Amino acid sequence: MLIDDFDYVLPPERIAQTPLTERTASKLLVDRGSLRPEHRVVDQLDELLAPGDLVVMNNTKVLAARLLGTRPTGGKTEVLLLESNGPAAVALSTERSQWVGLVRPSKKVPPGTELEIAGEDDLVITVGDDLGEGRRELTVESTNLEAALVRAGQMPLPPYITETLDDPNRYQTVYAEPPGSAAAPTAGLHLTNELLARLESIGVQTATVELVVGLDTFRPVMVDDLSDHHMHSEKFQVSSDTAAKLDAAQRVVAIGTTTVRALESWARFGNVGSTNLFIRDPFDFRIVDKLFTNFHMPKSTLLVMIDAFIGARWRDLYAEALESNYRFLSFGDAMLLDRHAE
Repeated sequence: MLIDDFDYVLPPERIAQTPLTERTASKLLVDRGSLRPEHRVVDQLDELLAPGDLVVMNNTKVLAARLLGTRPTGGKTEVLLLESNGPAAVALSTERSQWVGLVRPSKKVPPGTELEIAGEDDLVITVGDDLGEGRRELTVESTNLEAALVRAGQMPLPPYITETLDDPNRYQTVYAEPPGSAAAPTAGLHLTNELLARLESIGVQTATVELVVGLDTFRPVMVDDLSDHHMHSEKFQVSSDTAAKLDAAQRVVAIGTTTVRALESWARFGNVGSTNLFIRDPFDFRIVDKLFTNFHMPKSTLLVMIDAFIGARWRDLYAEALESNYRFLSFGDAMLLDRHAE
């Protein structure tokens, strides 16, 4: 499989720069297999699911982990904390913690360089060894890192979003709990507590998993042949409560590709702690029946996953969305895919 097989023309003006005022007001393109897709809005999700369905969400919380620093030479340096070496909750409360992060410009920052963070006296980052692809080992020192990030950190919005986000909570799901991700599980940005309550009122259960979103969200595919692409590991966890609900569910509806990755990794490996599972055709889905997801970048591993889930008809769905003025990517509209549809 070649990455060029997953290309399509995405006009820049179709990339949503800001979220809608109402989370559930986004358009929802409903996959019906060989039939023409149906145009709905996210607020109607309860009309599209049924009693016995289980909606599973990734409840990871995004850290305001983009920091602007200064080298001893006076040069400016940007740091994005990607992943702590241990549990993020522990790292955030420890005075000295180890992280992997992106550093820019990495080549101008030799190992051992201490960075002062703009506007923050209680935070020092020492840059360590080069891990490749711009990633560096980082030692972070702060008496209260979580508070320091609130004061000095910025939300790590994707590079294609160029407008300022007025409310940082709009890049956070309403059910976000354990902190640690370097990007939002963006399909979940459409959901509200009210909509989730309506789902439960009709017999649709909900459950959560945790998958810490990391580097592959930011990194473009750099190889021609997908067999040569290496997925970076991301921490994940599926609780015993969620596992019991999965066993009892008639259909499993995953909110977002990160939820799919967590569930299908768990089905194969159990709770091993991290996964580098690359979902591409052919792939035997063992858990997920339906996928609620945003529209993804051309030539991305997320689009490769969509192809594995519903096959080549993703092209027709994307063409329909473009023709119907759907908004694309993180703050854009959504679709509901059914891998069983014919």
